[in-house]
Amino acid sequence: MKYYQSASGRLFIAFAIFTTVSFSMLTTPVEAQPQPAQTEVSAQQPWLYEGSDVPVDTSWTFGSLDNGLRYAVKNNGVPPGQVSIRVRLDVGSLMEQDHEQGFAHFMEHLSFRGSEYVPDGEAKRIWQRLGATFGSDSNAETTPTQTVYKLDLPNANPTSLDESIKIISGMISAPGLTAQAINAERPVVMAELQERQGPQTKVQDATRELFFTGQRLANRAPIGTPETLSAATPQALQLFHRRWYRPENAVIVIAGDGDPAEFEALLKKHFSDWKGKGEPGVAPNFGDPVAGADISRVLIEPTLPRFISMATVRPWRKVDDTIAYNQQLLIDLLALQMINRRLEARARAGGSYLQANVNQEDVSRSVDGTFVNIVPLGDDWAAALKDVRAVIADATTHAPSEQDIAREIAEFDAALSIGAEGYATEAARKQADDIVNAVDIRETVATPQTALDVFREMRDLYTPQRLLESTQKLFDGIATRALLTSPTVVDDGNSKLAASLLEEVQAATNVRVEQANLGFDALPRIGRKGKVVSSQMNKRFEIEQLILSNGVRVLLFPNKAERNKIMVNTRFGTGYSGLSTDDKGLAWTGAMALMASGVGDLGQEELDKITTGRRIGLGFEIDDDAYEIKADTRAADLEDQLHLIAAKLQYPRWDAAPVIRGRAASLIGYDSFAASPQAVLQRDLEWLIRGKDPRWKTPDKQDFEALTPKDFKKFWKPILSSGPIELMLFGDFERDEAVDAVLKTFGALRKRKVSVIPDDSRSPMFPSSKAGPEILVHKGDAERAAALIAWPTGGGLQNIKESRQLEVLVSIFNDRMFEILRSKEGASYSPQVINSWPVAFQKGGYISASSQLTPNNIDRFYGVAELIAKDLREKPVSLDELNRVVEPLRQLISRASSGNSFWMSQLEGASFNPKKFMVLRTLLRDYTVITPGEVQQLAQKYLKDSTKWKLVVLPEGNEKAEVGADAASSSASR
Repeated sequence: MKYYQSASGRLFIAFAIFTTVSFSMLTTPVEAQPQPAQTEVSAQQPWLYEGSDVPVDTSWTFGSLDNGLRYAVKNNGVPPGQVSIRVRLDVGSLMEQDHEQGFAHFMEHLSFRGSEYVPDGEAKRIWQRLGATFGSDSNAETTPTQTVYKLDLPNANPTSLDESIKIISGMISAPGLTAQAINAERPVVMAELQERQGPQTKVQDATRELFFTGQRLANRAPIGTPETLSAATPQALQLFHRRWYRPENAVIVIAGDGDPAEFEALLKKHFSDWKGKGEPGVAPNFGDPVAGADISRVLIEPTLPRFISMATVRPWRKVDDTIAYNQQLLIDLLALQMINRRLEARARAGGSYLQANVNQEDVSRSVDGTFVNIVPLGDDWAAALKDVRAVIADATTHAPSEQDIAREIAEFDAALSIGAEGYATEAARKQADDIVNAVDIRETVATPQTALDVFREMRDLYTPQRLLESTQKLFDGIATRALLTSPTVVDDGNSKLAASLLEEVQAATNVRVEQANLGFDALPRIGRKGKVVSSQMNKRFEIEQLILSNGVRVLLFPNKAERNKIMVNTRFGTGYSGLSTDDKGLAWTGAMALMASGVGDLGQEELDKITTGRRIGLGFEIDDDAYEIKADTRAADLEDQLHLIAAKLQYPRWDAAPVIRGRAASLIGYDSFAASPQAVLQRDLEWLIRGKDPRWKTPDKQDFEALTPKDFKKFWKPILSSGPIELMLFGDFERDEAVDAVLKTFGALRKRKVSVIPDDSRSPMFPSSKAGPEILVHKGDAERAAALIAWPTGGGLQNIKESRQLEVLVSIFNDRMFEILRSKEGASYSPQVINSWPVAFQKGGYISASSQLTPNNIDRFYGVAELIAKDLREKPVSLDELNRVVEPLRQLISRASSGNSFWMSQLEGASFNPKKFMVLRTLLRDYTVITPGEVQQLAQKYLKDSTKWKLVVLPEGNEKAEVGADAASSSASR
């Protein structure tokens, strides 16, 4: 049963647990030989539910055409006007013959490039004219077991929908597999392959080879190999297409704002005549895990942290997706979550490992596996492995207590309830993807309410003995294998790792979490209930503004956009704008430990207990003009959610453990900042492009090493206790009930001190232009580099219209970069142009164009970028080119504005700056009403040769990097 929250086909609860290796990155579900269904079903049973007693989700209409094509269609108006179309072909990298590796992915590229109804290279432009953004609204993916084409068509009407399904039918049945198209697209695919090279890819490849040894999955990545891609011919690709692109191998899913009967009619109109040619492909045997193979491997990667991945592997078999089957899955999940809770509690207390977790996953219809991921503290990886295995041994030896079980049941019930409550406003694109994923893993879909009902009806099955038996089965298999990734050489590493894996361990003691009965009365009481001293309704946006007696300001936007979900954003203080530009400060430590450091007398463990079974959280961010504590909650939990945040502000706790743990995590992972060009940019770009302003500087290793809990408290204590507060509540709530909850919590806060803004605080400054680029160095693959060129713009609300119009200029620039560097030359797979305009500062904005590429393509990148900038300055764009970026922008805004996150992001700070309401009135017009001449004027104003600034990231040892080393920033050698 595919519950609508899971990508793995399980009734899955998403817990915030660190995972070192995700097998969705290594592979995704794959074809195995189906077993005969054992459950007798009615002839009327929809095709997805054959062999299952899971209640059918009747909101879907299922059917099939005479040619064997199966479909599912549904009306779903979230967001309004959009229709999501998915076409799934049951072919991925596991179906490829040895000489065809990468063909399934190559075919995906070629199908999008041109087809029966689309001239070669015109697909992107056609979708843009229909309002779709290429890459987000129109895209595709290839996994080991499937190829999926995706279109989210905005502002769908009968004409555009008919045209879109017609185009898709041509893409699938008759792609352009000419020599010209193949030779043009081959460099693009090769650039994608090159861009993926690096330490993480090496780890993924090594993990596949070890865990799935003896199976096809071990050495078949969807991207293919340089040799097979270079050798691909029109004849070979045509044969591949004939074998696998057939109606009986296809499923089409449509969910959106329209009549399902019309969706069905269009499918029949455009796909009924599709016939397979020649002999169909026969899926090979993917193989079972083999015993007796190597159980250990050590991989040396100097730029990656030390970590261990373990797998207990079992053969994957197709099963009848029955209620009984899903009940066992839920029991398995609960058993694993108890282990994860114990592992996390032990890590928080300090020990041999920083983080560890366990999970079960069916990988590519090849392996039913239980996976363990461990990040050791320090060099003693063997001690970390032993300690984690001891926690697992305790779980496989001793049954859990009824209290342990009750806590996890409460968590599961809350998560499933949230899914059921929000199903009516769940996005169509997600529900379409859920059907596709269910088909891929050979399971069904169930409504969240069905999943919740199944869960609640099986309470008596959660016995200590059954959970013990489930845990024992999860850690039993054909083989258990482990991969150690280490930044330093491990002498005789394979043997030592194997010995550690085979060593008998004693079940750990004192690792079970004490299940104390704590409630929200354990939080400190805030104070006397406050009063509303001012209320003003903005009738245009239906948002109410309150001022409370203690000065707290509130924005209330009750609406039904997302059922039973309330977005909470508490903005306080002055954010980056209030920090000194003379020193780095400790703002970077906030995300690391501020929320985890506790409230009042309660540490993180106690906070976890009082929020068990609740939709309550604490997230932290820093904006330019405020610090933010964010959470998603629901009406039943709103008052306690507000109490928790208010208590965090007024009665913060300063536990040292989260700071020490965060410092250790940062030091362990620090060298990974040098692992690739992208990682180096992530580390240094925001600092460099803001004129080396220390507020945006990633700390050096020495900064992390010097961090103490005392310094942490000294920095954050005055920030939590001072500065204005703006509370934003956007979502599904009753106004009067929400106001009462606000007054009891935020209204009861003490009046706060005024934030003192340092005299040297100022807007960030764009770096000065110079003849050559700034040079940084990475330590990853020698054939990977990155280049960036940027121009300064502006900031603030005063000229916000120009900021929005710059999005049009940037979109045109991005399209041209894409066309030249990717589509025509294959020099780069993912060039990107962005517009950054800080509303809270009067300066510091910029336009940047960047790309990952090979070192020998850097000069070409700069030549193309400068040529495009020159052309935009000198010539007006055509109306067609302008409309092809304006229409997707219009549709993007239209869809985004149907959700609360859009309005919240636009109105942050509006209770103190009413101009934000004023500029919101013209938002859509500012983005979409623009002439070619105005675009040219913007280019002339901002894309000047005299102001441009360049940055390159080169591999260590590259000749250009050595030449420019003296001019490089100090960050280059970090």
